[in-house]
Amino acid sequence: MDMKKRITLELRNRGPAEIAELVVDNSRSADGQVEGLTDAFTELEFLSMVNVGLSSLSKLPCLPKLHKLELSDNNLSDSLETLSEKCPNLTYLNLSGNKIKELSNVEALVNLKSLQSLDLFNCEITSLEEYRESVFELLPQVTFLDGFDHEDNEAPDSEGDDDDEDGEDGLAPVNRAAQDDDDDEFGDEEEEEDQAGVQGEKRKRDVDDEGEDDEDDEED
Repeated sequence: MDMKKRITLELRNRGPAEIAELVVDNSRSADGQVEGLTDAFTELEFLSMVNVGLSSLSKLPCLPKLHKLELSDNNLSDSLETLSEKCPNLTYLNLSGNKIKELSNVEALVNLKSLQSLDLFNCEITSLEEYRESVFELLPQVTFLDGFDHEDNEAPDSEGDDDDEDGEDGLAPVNRAAQDDDDDEFGDEEEEEDQAGVQGEKRKRDVDDEGEDDEDDEED
């Protein structure tokens, strides 16, 4: 399925400005370009275009609220400077599995001032000597490279939390606190029922024991 058609399906009769999260993984881009995305996606915060055959980002629209961008398993090597122009508030960028070979390719990200996490797994650049040190020096705003900071401390797993908190369509978050309260109340009720059951069994045994004692007294 081509990317433009996939985006139309993902809209589900909603307007572009209603979409906060958009996933078009494994669709096909036309001539290696972004298609179907427009400046109308003003509220988009998460965009995933994994394995869509991208070789250029030159047609990426302006997405001012975009924070997380997944671009792994494409054919990107340059045109990354587009990201700072069109997505200035990016905090997370995944470029794993692309054709990024040189530090000069990554240098185009220097103007992404809010970028905190960058993934370059399975890119040729990772085989360069002192790769990590060089990238951290080139992009001082980046805290985590390939999941670890400069001191090899692992990045917190925030993606899983986002998946849990966001609804399926990236709209309203689930009220976890209320759900947890309900679970706690349900657990308390079960515990009370169990305790009542144990006490009932004990009373029954006590009554049975008294009955046996009375029978023994009568026989005597």
